Formats: sequence, structure tokens, C-alpha cells
Amino acid sequence: MSSVESLKEKMMMTTLEHANLTVSDAAKTASWMSTLFGWHIRWQGAAKNGGHTIHIGSDAQYLALYTPKTDTTPGPDSYNMRGGLNHLAVVTNDIEAMETAVLAAGFTPENHADYEPGRRFYFHDDDGIEYEVVQYD
Repeated sequence: MSSVESLKEKMMMTTLEHANLTVSDAAKTASWMSTLFGWHIRWQGAAKNGGHTIHIGSDAQYLALYTPKTDTTPGPDSYNMRGGLNHLAVVTNDIEAMETAVLAAGFTPENHADYEPGRRFYFHDDDGIEYEVVQYD
């Protein structure tokens, strides 16, 4: 047995607990995420360097939305920057209803596709963060 196989046998299953994003207005972002995704605020409070953070998601996983004390500026194109965040994906069971909700929230669905393993579209929020919405059939 190789050392990699031995390690795999000993490893516990891991899950993603959270990701931390810098946004211009954590409360505004948390509000539309609550509306679109049905998530709830788990915690909020003071954060690094005088900023403010809101944890929003489910009881098991969440996004930490960090807003610094001073105004932020948009970063470079993430697809052309090593270590860039390209997009976050959410799964829905009704992609048409989600697209309607995305439009009602003031965002523009784009790049629709239907390929294995499911249908999807993308949208950008007010901070330029890209989200993928996917429905697996």
C-alpha cells in the first residue's frame, strides 16, 4: 500500500465550513443573500482593523462577509490573478424561480448553459463577485 493510499484510509471526511469575502456593504450583501438563497445571519460583529463581519448561511456552512473600516476598491479580474476568487456556486431545485428572483434583486443573469451534470447561469453582484446558480436534474 502506498503512503498516499494509507493516508486516504486514515483521513476523515472534510467539508467546507466557510469562505471569507470582502464586500463594500456586508449588511446589503447579507440582505440579498437572505432573500435569494434563504440563508440566515448566524453572527455579526466587529472584525479585523475596525471592520464589520456578518456570517450568513446555514447552520453547517456560511459565508463571512467582511467590510473594512475604510472604503474598498475593486480588485483586478480574478480569472487573470493567481489566487483570485472566480465564482461561488449555489444549488437550487428550481432554476427558473431563482432566475426570476435574481432579476427582481436587480442582478443580470448571463452565460446560461445546459450540460452534464446540470443547468446553470451566472450573475455578478454589486461588488463584481460572480455567482453560479446550478440545478441538477
